[in-house]
Amino acid sequence: MDASAGPIRKVRASRMAKNVEHAVVYRRENEFASHPYVRGFWENAAGHLICNFSVATVDYHGDPNRLAHTGLVSGPGGRRAATIRSEDRGRTWKVTNEDPKRPNNDVMAPRPGIDGRPGPLAEIGPVDFLDRNVLVSNFNHQYMPNDPLIREYYNSLRATVDAPDRQVFFRVSKDGGSSWSRSALVPNDGFYSLAATESATVRPDGRCLLFLSGVTKQGAGSRPVVYRSMDDGTSFHFLSFVTPKDESRYGGLNLMYPRGLMLPSGRLLCTLRLDRNWDGDMWTELYASDDGGRTWGFLSRVNDFGAPSAPLLLRDGRLVMTWGARFAPSGIHAAVSEDEGRTWGPEIIVRDDGGSWDIGYPRAWEASPGRIGVIYYYNSKDDPLQIKPVGTSLWGAGGVRFIARSFFSVD
Repeated sequence: MDASAGPIRKVRASRMAKNVEHAVVYRRENEFASHPYVRGFWENAAGHLICNFSVATVDYHGDPNRLAHTGLVSGPGGRRAATIRSEDRGRTWKVTNEDPKRPNNDVMAPRPGIDGRPGPLAEIGPVDFLDRNVLVSNFNHQYMPNDPLIREYYNSLRATVDAPDRQVFFRVSKDGGSSWSRSALVPNDGFYSLAATESATVRPDGRCLLFLSGVTKQGAGSRPVVYRSMDDGTSFHFLSFVTPKDESRYGGLNLMYPRGLMLPSGRLLCTLRLDRNWDGDMWTELYASDDGGRTWGFLSRVNDFGAPSAPLLLRDGRLVMTWGARFAPSGIHAAVSEDEGRTWGPEIIVRDDGGSWDIGYPRAWEASPGRIGVIYYYNSKDDPLQIKPVGTSLWGAGGVRFIARSFFSVD
């Protein structure tokens, strides 16, 4: 599965997407809305789309450095979660949950003494992951010790579980996202810590796979890992590492946001963000497994720059990746593979009117045959509000951060 061993393919010039349509999904002038890629996105049996994203109250006229992602949790109200739902294949969306007590990495406000306990979700078993109304959420409370929304919950959890700050939990919905189980702890299985970014896929045998990041010892870098559901579907355990132990070729890069995708052929893909700098120097790579996730090998590099990428399998068998392109002119880009991710066509520019690098984190779906829908966070160069960063800071440039969606055709 080494793409470099194949025939030489010429890199072709990028082109504009066809039949493009943009819309604002969620925008408030005093809020920073962002990161749908890592907050949960699901499609149920009825074809309804459910999307979570982060919300933080901010002052766009204040200190630009207060717009740093890691600082949003300490602002007024903390960094919260919102849920939107579409019943028309992503054309229109409505807010279905904006509980101010929900932390930004969860589908529900955690309940002390109920959520996060170790052990399986035995009370909801067995779980049939092949049922399209069974949805899985897997997450970590990223800012546990400092997050005012979950301080009480965190203290109660520490009385039960002596765990590091990064610990993964999961919930299950059996009714297409209308209601969710309590959260249960994913066991560390020898890892020092675990992190999750709402990535779950289901094998043809009905086993659910969680794509997580694991740290083997304190101070070590993380590696993308796979956990597999057990017999009745109410618990998970470690299955495999995605990347090799010797990662010298990465030169200290961050390998982030593993996301799985099952192909009809039986091949399993995992997308990775390789990161040198938040403001643009990052790209997307693909790993592949031909034995259900037990072993993995490098397959291809999708692009020059741009990550994380949302993988989408079209009904005609083509594979589409969509990502935020953070180098100027910033915007949303895509690429298509006709051979299960081994090689990629030219970059497709969906839009290039971004106001700064602070954009992206998309999720994608097939709105109609050959027509792709994508939801992401954005700020526009045409926004009446344009923030000026202070000195050499990465933070602040651009306009109001909002949730947008686009439709485009790749043909």
